[in-house]
Amino acid sequence: MTKCKRLHLQMQALAGCRECRYGIFCGMGALSSKPAQRPTLDDVAREAQVSTATVSRCLNEPDRVVKATRQRVLAAVAKLDYAPNFSARALASNRTNTIGAVIPTMDNAMFAYGLQAFQEELARSGMTMLVASSGYDQANEDDQIRVLIGRGVDGIFLIGTAHSDAAYAMLEDRGIPYILSWCFPGDDDHLYAGFDNRKAAKELADHVLDEGHRTIGMIAGISRGNDRAADRIQGVRDALMERGIADDRFSLVEAVYSLEAGADAFERLRREKPSPTAYLCGNDVLAAGALNRARSLGFQVPEEVSIVGFDDIDLAVAVTPQLTTVHVPHRRMGQAAARLLIAYIKHQRRPQSEKFATEIIERGSLGPAPG
Repeated sequence: MTKCKRLHLQMQALAGCRECRYGIFCGMGALSSKPAQRPTLDDVAREAQVSTATVSRCLNEPDRVVKATRQRVLAAVAKLDYAPNFSARALASNRTNTIGAVIPTMDNAMFAYGLQAFQEELARSGMTMLVASSGYDQANEDDQIRVLIGRGVDGIFLIGTAHSDAAYAMLEDRGIPYILSWCFPGDDDHLYAGFDNRKAAKELADHVLDEGHRTIGMIAGISRGNDRAADRIQGVRDALMERGIADDRFSLVEAVYSLEAGADAFERLRREKPSPTAYLCGNDVLAAGALNRARSLGFQVPEEVSIVGFDDIDLAVAVTPQLTTVHVPHRRMGQAAARLLIAYIKHQRRPQSEKFATEIIERGSLGPAPG
């Protein structure tokens, strides 16, 4: 092709002509044709041989559509490569079908279990989750909530009660439904799907005291900005006070969520006089770290020292001896939180909160007090 010929073709294309003497189409023609029309809801309905209302229900509330019909609609969606126009839908319904979740950290396995169940339950109702992590920083959490509201989320999922006044005000002022999980303080101020951390920790401490232990060490999570950790500390104190255990028989160390921190906290508590015979840990990660360090220092568990955890994550059975711990129903809480929040959004009326029971799981790390 000569330079002149190439130039001619380029000029014709830029000019938007319909046909040129070289036999090609440009502009409005084949060379620069308009983008193919996107498939519509009507196209999917015709392909699946159902009504547009059925297609809409299948995409937004799949549980309301019988399985055979749902499969036919989804097959049509896949065949036509149909993508719903969420912007138009949001404008029409004043909803985006998205839920924001702000959790303290991505590192904690117990949040991962519950959040997975929360997301699965949302998906069953055609909703999507946007997740953010605050790093236990209230200012950061406020920013995350503000961003999620700006993205038009229909509701917010939060962990615990320790949120700033500004965060609560943002949600209330904008009428954003929200739910607090992993906690159940027993008031009617908010919507909850959780358990009583203080009561669960007291029951665990009572169980340890029933084994004859009277010198107690506690390796707790960082309580600042963490109501769950603070409540677990208070629950242990409640049990000690009820049994008349003197303050000098209780030692407390707060530690970050890691095996190493649990191990170091155990060594620190061993230096207390008198040394604890039982170590109550605010979570299973700290307990596993303490247990590993105890064994590496030559202590027999539970013959010489007992160590118990909290949460009952997979790690609890991956150590030797396996941890006696508090079982928390993470998945059931996540599922309930999703159901309650969806109901709140749909009916614009706060439903009844749901409280879950915890259970002490007996394994090998707790024994009678030595001597």
